[in-house]
Amino acid sequence: MQTSENSSKDAIPSSHANSFDAEHPPDPKLIDTCVHCGFCLSTCPSYRVIGKEMDSPRGRIYLMDAVNEGEIPLSKATVQHFDSCLGCLACVTTCPSGVQYDKLISATRPQVERNYPRNLGDRLYRQLIFSLFPYPNRLRVLLAPLLLYQKSGVQKLVRSTNLLQRFSPRLAAMESILPQITLSSFQDKLPTIIPAQGKKRYRVGMILGCVQRLFFSPVNEATVRVLTANDCEVVIPKTQGCCAALPHHQGQEEQAKALARQMIDSFADTGVDAVIINAAGCGHTLKEYGHLLQDDPEYCDKAKDFAANVKDAQEFLATVGLTTKLSPLAEKPLTLVYQDACHLLHGQKISIQPRQLLRQIPGVQLREPLDAALCCGSAGVYNMLQPEVADELGKQKVQNLLNTGAELIASANPGCTLQITKHMQPQSKKIAVMHPMELLDYSIRGIQLDIHFKTSVA
Repeated sequence: MQTSENSSKDAIPSSHANSFDAEHPPDPKLIDTCVHCGFCLSTCPSYRVIGKEMDSPRGRIYLMDAVNEGEIPLSKATVQHFDSCLGCLACVTTCPSGVQYDKLISATRPQVERNYPRNLGDRLYRQLIFSLFPYPNRLRVLLAPLLLYQKSGVQKLVRSTNLLQRFSPRLAAMESILPQITLSSFQDKLPTIIPAQGKKRYRVGMILGCVQRLFFSPVNEATVRVLTANDCEVVIPKTQGCCAALPHHQGQEEQAKALARQMIDSFADTGVDAVIINAAGCGHTLKEYGHLLQDDPEYCDKAKDFAANVKDAQEFLATVGLTTKLSPLAEKPLTLVYQDACHLLHGQKISIQPRQLLRQIPGVQLREPLDAALCCGSAGVYNMLQPEVADELGKQKVQNLLNTGAELIASANPGCTLQITKHMQPQSKKIAVMHPMELLDYSIRGIQLDIHFKTSVA
């Protein structure tokens, strides 16, 4: 085991070609905080499904240390265990020793991408993901053919014959979470500045997201209405792009840094009191900008200031308080189950605030699912890279949510929503999945939900 007095640079072996390099490898001091007690095992989703020690946080820390010490190289055998990690951070919440596994795995992933030669198929598939999903304008070009694919009946044929699954399980996994394309996906309705409905209390910026702005645009529109109804002026810079969450979580550091710089620049000189985000995975990365750009002399201080100003929409509203009247969402009491997104619960330590807001809606009754802290299997693009493990977790999550008997699921992350919706389809009982901001918006506008048809009625 590396002693705490040695620097991380001293820990870099020179005997293995495929090993960690000197650019921020996993810190031996952080590795040494792990006492291998095993408390993380029961909360680790990959360990639950795979059942192997090396697919647990404790096992991966063993591997990080061994690579640091030059005892083993980065090889297919070691990398597969790092790849199996969802990055859900449940182990960080559970660990009694305070092991910062989040920092260890975020240091390991870029090392893998720089120093391990993936096979051609893996490289091409990952290149497809990272060349497409973080760029909304590129995704927008695909909307028309995707709409045709869904409306023409080709999607139904592909799924019923299992053709794509036979050709490529990973491409099939990507297709299986494709949301319904609607006309709103083609439109960008939100102006740059939206005034507060009452006397302005705050001026806030808002990040639209990538998948969120195209496939869940009603969530963004609802968020704006909720903010303005509660006396916030909303600023939406048109130059904003991706928050960098997807590439950052998979070790694509240079791409992530470029996207982070663009995001920081887009909100410069806007004079906002807070930068609001309504997607859990995005929010966690936005709050990590100080760490992501720590070596950038021009942006390191800007990144820290920006990150300190980022607030999840629910976190912000719970703090400043609601000022507008809320109405019931149904004629009778409505039972909801709130789905904890990992990067909100474990990454940002936000759990009470969403529940506080939902309970303020008249007639809402919250129910808690079994294993509420267990990942649904989405984890950014994990369900597209590791579909078998993700599917098992998705099935467990949906069953636990349905077992609450709730009439509706509230989910604050687009990835979770897509994953839950996918695994809801085979169930005999199906219930709607909505963002808490949509529920608050309906309550503010006095719109009641028709749960059976997953629509709203005036």
